[in-house]
Amino acid sequence: MNVRLLCAGLLSLVTANAHAAFSASPTEARAIAKEAYLYGFPVVEMYKTLYTQAVDKGGPNFKAPFNQIGNTANIFTPKDTAFVTPNSDTPYSFVWLDLRAEPVVLTLPAIEEGRYYSVQLIDLYTQNFDYLGTRKTSNKGGSYLIAGPGWKGEKPTGIDGVIHCESTIAYALYRTQLFNEKDLAQVKKIQQGYGVKTLSAFRQSAAPAPARPVDWPAPEANMSETPALFRYLSFMLAFAPTVPSEAAVIERFAKIGVGPGLPFDEHTLTAEQAQALTAGIADGKAEFAAFKKAKVDSHQVSSGDLFGSRQHLNNNYLYRYAGANMGIFGNSAEEANYIGYFVDNSGKPVNAASTRYTLHFPPGQLPPAKAFWSLTMYDGKTKLLVDNPLNRYLINSRMLADLKKDPDGGLTLYVQHSSPGKEQESNWLPAPSGPFYGVLRLYLPSPQLASGEWKIPPLTPVTD
Repeated sequence: MNVRLLCAGLLSLVTANAHAAFSASPTEARAIAKEAYLYGFPVVEMYKTLYTQAVDKGGPNFKAPFNQIGNTANIFTPKDTAFVTPNSDTPYSFVWLDLRAEPVVLTLPAIEEGRYYSVQLIDLYTQNFDYLGTRKTSNKGGSYLIAGPGWKGEKPTGIDGVIHCESTIAYALYRTQLFNEKDLAQVKKIQQGYGVKTLSAFRQSAAPAPARPVDWPAPEANMSETPALFRYLSFMLAFAPTVPSEAAVIERFAKIGVGPGLPFDEHTLTAEQAQALTAGIADGKAEFAAFKKAKVDSHQVSSGDLFGSRQHLNNNYLYRYAGANMGIFGNSAEEANYIGYFVDNSGKPVNAASTRYTLHFPPGQLPPAKAFWSLTMYDGKTKLLVDNPLNRYLINSRMLADLKKDPDGGLTLYVQHSSPGKEQESNWLPAPSGPFYGVLRLYLPSPQLASGEWKIPPLTPVTD
């Protein structure tokens, strides 16, 4: 048979199969695509981080292979671009967990009281399925077994706790509190005490048969903004058995060829199908924009609503999308709370190209946090830290002794592009010459935050 004819025939067969998998009408496809976009965006954004940190060994943001730990004993700067809205209060450690063959054991060292540390355990959907560290397991350390959905064993000897994950790929994101630059050596010492071993290595027993090798697809430009997202989503969903509460959702997605391991290929879509999916994605973005303006910018919805376990989020895909869009891998409410400053006291988007701002805390009204608090500046366009002459990316509670207090004992911070002058420079948080946003983080927030007893101070424009 002519090779060219054979190839053409195979291509026709693949295209026909793809079209057969796409059974939705254009109107139905648009509605499904909107839902699948909101559902899948966090998963695909997580995949970008997975690839850069655990797969792309030659890349600038590579940390460590699967089931090994990568530590960053340095302060985050604008040069760090692996994920948006990072913080510089707590140097990170990273472990990408492959739980297909066997569980993985995470060991924490005992550390001094008064220093915060945590391990945030995140499933494939970006849901926080558990925590280790100061709040959840104390500063005393211990060894904890993280198991995938297929593991049914008993708790082994030497293990302090068993934690189950609903996906076979998971992320352990460590935060170790850094007091100041002189404290880096101590943080590095703590990080060296973080242990990661497969269960067989922990037991010093024979390892099970390894899981099949994975051909991880390289990320593409704009993959989260186009129908290409559905190809990566289908790939990632193969690492998570469908949970009962999502059976109907996954069945619906199959009508546009999206699902666990399905060979979705945006290049085989008809023009009508591609247009329907693109319109659905635009609908999802529009819903988020309206939600952010109405609920997030006005602080009616907080980070505590957007991040958490599956039980907490209750399959609210708009909330999960909003969290991933504005600051992926955020903490659950009991661990930390994030207050975003996107608008000023009149509801106008903040922009330091033309306006200077202040953030004023009245006497006795500093952010209520049992561990610590910090206010970090981000560029509104890149969502990364802002380069500035002071190399200052945040102001936090550890810096209070160096900040200038108001005559009445309150605290005023200056949020602007240019220096407010030597007299106020200690209280200056430099902003870009353009759109920006600030995030006020409260680690181990006190009850006054949830009750509303503590009032969130607004960003106020300076009028000369």
